[in-house]
Parts: sequence; structure tokens; C-alpha cells
Amino acid sequence: MNFNRYWIFLGLLSGLLFGIATPFSKILLINLNSFQLAGLLYLGSGTVIVPTIIKKLYNNLNYNINKMDVNKNNAIDNENDNKNNKKNNKKDNKNENNEDNKNNKNKYKNINEKIIKEYLFNLGFGKNFLKILLIVIFGGILGPLFLMMGLSYNSASSTAVWLNMELVATAILGVIFFKDNLDKFAVIGLILTFSAGLVVSWNNSFGNLFSIIFIILACFSWGLDNQLTSIVDGVSPEFITFVKGIFGGGINLTIGLFLAHHILSIESIFFGIVLGIVSYGLSIVIFISSAQNLGATRSQILFSTAPFWGILFSLFIGEPITLNLIIASLLLIIAVLITNNLVHNHYHSHKKIEHIHLHSHDDNHHNHNHNIDNSESCDKSKNKKHSHMHHHNEKYHKHNHFPDLHHKHTH
Repeated sequence: MNFNRYWIFLGLLSGLLFGIATPFSKILLINLNSFQLAGLLYLGSGTVIVPTIIKKLYNNLNYNINKMDVNKNNAIDNENDNKNNKKNNKKDNKNENNEDNKNNKNKYKNINEKIIKEYLFNLGFGKNFLKILLIVIFGGILGPLFLMMGLSYNSASSTAVWLNMELVATAILGVIFFKDNLDKFAVIGLILTFSAGLVVSWNNSFGNLFSIIFIILACFSWGLDNQLTSIVDGVSPEFITFVKGIFGGGINLTIGLFLAHHILSIESIFFGIVLGIVSYGLSIVIFISSAQNLGATRSQILFSTAPFWGILFSLFIGEPITLNLIIASLLLIIAVLITNNLVHNHYHSHKKIEHIHLHSHDDNHHNHNHNIDNSESCDKSKNKKHSHMHHHNEKYHKHNHFPDLHHKHTH
């Protein structure tokens, strides 16, 4: 299952990119308040996605416009042919041309409706509205704000350690509310991951009580964000990051500017946005793709390496790396290996459904064909990831799987 290794790698990469945000945010908090930095970070994450969204929309619109041009040219050719014979059947040709024009208009209308349905409505203005609203509130506003408030009271390394709570929060919420299955191997992975956090903080001060409270609140906010993200089936990762970044970041930055006693420097704005692009933009898009293919809890275990990357990069601001970190890292490596290499296999059923999400044709669920009326301009090769509207029939089978988008069943 090579594709699982690919998603595992992406999960680790998302953790690295997110992890470096903690030490560098500590530096930026010297000149920014918590609201301002939280806002700049997420505005950066939203703006980095804009070119991708524009490109996808342009490709899809261009594809459908070209299709309309072909239909229009065919209609013109038919009309010219009819004119050559109008002396013999002028009345019949007139009715026929009217019928052709009517059919062409209906085709254009259907194509426009397809664009609205597949590339606008299904991006989140339909059945996913409530989920995306909660993702913005908890993942885009409260999560980063609580983290910055906790970081302002504590060191970067100590804050990074406590970010391990996000894994526990995601697992707890998953089992209680989202039908996540935690077999004994997943439980072992969770215990080892949290134990790693305890080990690395064994000789450290737990910091101010306010810092701990804020960081735990941030972890549960992002835990809910993680679970909701993994079950949104009609929204691209780019769109989720864009909406969460623009709206969440904009709200926090507005509040921060209102509370500020001085004008922001261009330098602070620049570095805040750049850090947001790398750590909250690219990182979150990569994590979303991983979560939709591995499930929220397992992908979160990979993402939970972020605190250790944060501690490593804390060297740049003079915070020490201890022996405890090495021991904790080994525990975390074992947790990742156990959780992601041991299979979950049993008979289960799938309901008939139609949706749009990122997928490839090298699994047990996406064996549909592509046609000119149900396809975007993308590579349709067997293992190439792409996104378009498609349907699944009812199915009952047995295979290795994770609690991903297609496997939120009970056990």
C-alpha cells in the first residue's frame, strides 16, 4: 500500500511545517499582541491558497467554455447546411433551426448549472455550511488565538510540549462524536505519544497556569477542527484553508488592531504573513489531504510530531535541547510505526452516495469512468490524485482501511 506511505510522509511534513511556527511566533510576539499575530498567521495561510483556487477555477471554466465553442461551431455548420437547402424546405428548416438553437441554449444552461453546482455550491455553500462555519470558528479564530495567548505566557519549548494535547483532544472527540475506531494499537500509539510529551517536559517547569489553560483550549479547538475537516466530503483542502485563513485571520487581526496601542511595523506584518504561509497554509493543506486518506486520529499522530520540530527549532532562539527530547522522540517514532503499519480489516458496508473530493483510482472505491460531461481538466491516470463529482453504489466488502472519509462506520 504505497499510497499509505505517501500520506504518512505528508502527515510528517505537515507536522514539521507547523512545528516551526512556535519558536518563530515567540519572536514575533515581542512586537505583536496575540490577536494580531494569530490574524497575520492565518491571513498568510489564506492568501497562499488564492493562486491555486484561481488556477482550478480558470481551468474548469476554460474547459467548459471550449466545450460551448465546439457546440456553437457545430450549430453554425448545421445552420449553413440548412440554408443551402432552404429553397426546397424553407419552412421545415426554420423549425429545425429553432429546435437546434433551443437545444444549444439548453446545453449552455446545463454547463453553467454544472459549474455552479460542482465548483461553487459543493465548495461549502450547501450541506457543508455548518461544518465549515465551525471549522472557521474553532480552527481559524479560537485555536490560533488561544495558542498565541498561551505562548505569550510561556517559553517556546514548553508550549511546544503541551501541543501534544491536540492528539489526545482529537482522539477523545473522535471516539465520542465522530465514530472513530480506536483499536488496541491506536490506543498504544496515543499513550506513547502523550508519554513522549510528558518525558520531554519532565525536568521543565509547566509554566504559568494561564498558559496551560490556553494551550489546552487551543488543542481542543483544533481537535474539533481536525474531526470536522476529515468528514467534509464536498470541499477541497484549498477552499477550507482559504476560508479559515481569510475569515478567521481577518477577525483576529481586526480585534488586534483595535486593542493595539501602536501602529504595526511593515517588518512585523511581512514576517507574520510569511510564517503563516509556510506553517499554517502549506502545512494545513497537506494535513487535510492526509486526514481525508488516513483518518483524523491517525493523521493527527503524524501531525503531533510538530511539538518536537518546534523544540528543535527553538535552538535558534537559544532554548536548550535535552536528553529528554531524544528519549521522547524515540517513543514518538515507535508510536507512529505501531499506529500506521498495523492493519484494520473487517467486513463493512457503504451506502450509495454522490460527492466530490480528492481521490485516485488505485483503491477499492473509485473505479468509475470519466466522461466529457463529468470531468475537470486533470490527469486521470490510475494513481494520480484528482477531484470531480462522482458516485458510489452500495457495497459490502472486506479490506484494509483507516477511518477516512469512506469509513466512518461503527464497529
